[in-house]
Amino acid sequence: MVGRRVLVVGGGGREHALALRLAESASVGHVAVAPGNGGTVAPLVPVPIAADRVDDLTSFAVRERYDLVVVGPEAPLVAGLSDALAARGVPTFGPSAAAARLEGSKAYMKGVAERAGIATAAFGVFTDADEAARWIRSRPAPPVVKADGLCAGKGVVVAGDHAEAEAAARSMLVDGAFGAAGRTIVIEDRLEGAEASVHAICDGERFVVLPPVQDHKRIFEGDRGPNTGGMGAYGPAPLVGKALEARVAREVFEPALRQMAAEGAPFRGALFAGLMIAPDGEPALLEFNVRFGDPETEVLTALLDGDFGDVLAAAAEGRLDPTALVRSDRHAVAVVLAAHGYPGTVRSGDAISGLDAAARIEGARVLHAGTRRDGERLVTAGGRVLVVSATAATLRAARDRAYEAAACIRFDGMQLRRDIGHRALVG
Repeated sequence: MVGRRVLVVGGGGREHALALRLAESASVGHVAVAPGNGGTVAPLVPVPIAADRVDDLTSFAVRERYDLVVVGPEAPLVAGLSDALAARGVPTFGPSAAAARLEGSKAYMKGVAERAGIATAAFGVFTDADEAARWIRSRPAPPVVKADGLCAGKGVVVAGDHAEAEAAARSMLVDGAFGAAGRTIVIEDRLEGAEASVHAICDGERFVVLPPVQDHKRIFEGDRGPNTGGMGAYGPAPLVGKALEARVAREVFEPALRQMAAEGAPFRGALFAGLMIAPDGEPALLEFNVRFGDPETEVLTALLDGDFGDVLAAAAEGRLDPTALVRSDRHAVAVVLAAHGYPGTVRSGDAISGLDAAARIEGARVLHAGTRRDGERLVTAGGRVLVVSATAATLRAARDRAYEAAACIRFDGMQLRRDIGHRALVG
């Protein structure tokens, strides 16, 4: 289809990256973003409908005759947006609510992995604090405690000792630290190694694996400080070479898709496997997410050639051609510019400058996340404000370009890590 009309749902850096990449596709003639952000300007069209308004989004997509809806965040998927759109005949890139349980319930995800024979950490599922405490004390090392439901990335405690793990379990189950999302918890053995993000675009049966990426969760250089939604990413990550990637396809994605189909919830959309790569090179599944990662998407969209709109539409319609997307030989680095106070209480309304200068850096692109328009000004409006991505022939050159562009941008209290890509680069 030429001139395809596409609606992207969400308002972060991931959605801005997806929308711009779709707008570059030969098959796409119109891209709208709901609700979008301060960067949703021509050629993109903002739509003032929040991502959690399932009925309003569905009615809008039908009324305006969209050919494809691409859902960015997990919450609308868990809430059934894809199901509502499918019922009205709108092709949607994003899984059904049944398949989105892979992210919506960590207990369900672990069960699927176990039934599919996917390597993952030993675990227990609990609703009673005393039973959870007994299991924790039985483990040789302090385990990881996770709220079962969606917690916007905040429901995981990597305990330093058994007492901290017990306290976390009681906080969730007894004190209601995460509300309904923490009424059930998953406790699992802590795995050692390095993390990697590997995505696959899936149509229920077929899939194509995308270049491996590593992100940086901690707020400060050297992987110190509290976890965030992600302070930057780079790819392709050398941690996952071709042989290991083939194993991940064979031992993670293939059995997962087979199991989901067998359970009556075939998976269509972006399946994101968070992996731990042990020191001996063995991969283990930490989690599944049912959408593109953020800031991983800001890297991935820069590493793929081919008609992105056609590929996502084909996956949504169950006719994916795994050869349609081609990996470039580029490297990409994405650096997050965060607001004052992030990842705690953030300040909004600070004026942003320097974007035009940043965009003039060769290979660089400025993606908006927590921004909004205040008259003629662009101001901060969230924790992660902007993502500066850059591509080059080498990872080192991509990193240098990203930081050169980031240095052009100013807003009060701006935070960024200056070591994105350090796992693969020395110096």
